[in-house]
Amino acid sequence: MVEDCITDGKRIAELLSSELSGRESGSLAQIAVIGADPDATPSEDGTPAYSIATDEGQIGVVSLFPDYVRLTLTVGARTVVESSASNGIPARREDDDAVLRIESGAAVKRAIDLIAAAVEA
Repeated sequence: MVEDCITDGKRIAELLSSELSGRESGSLAQIAVIGADPDATPSEDGTPAYSIATDEGQIGVVSLFPDYVRLTLTVGARTVVESSASNGIPARREDDDAVLRIESGAAVKRAIDLIAAAVEA
């Protein structure tokens, strides 16, 4: 049996948004998706699609690319980058931010773990 792998940036962002919005307990229960642009389309330069926030304010921005999503987190950057290799999500530091590259729908669950680690840091 062959399963399709979701590699469309817009669809990956939708899955990530659903995962974040659907949490009712744990450290991710406090996260909200804000400023979503339903008309955002992937571009080679990255198109901002939505932000994520806690009660304390915005903590990240999700940008659409044709075949992946870039998530820039402003919290827990060190924790995220150190944990990313074991989670199979490419991540790097840019100043005080962590930048994650989410390349498939299957990687969304692993990205959620990294977001939780960032919020808890």
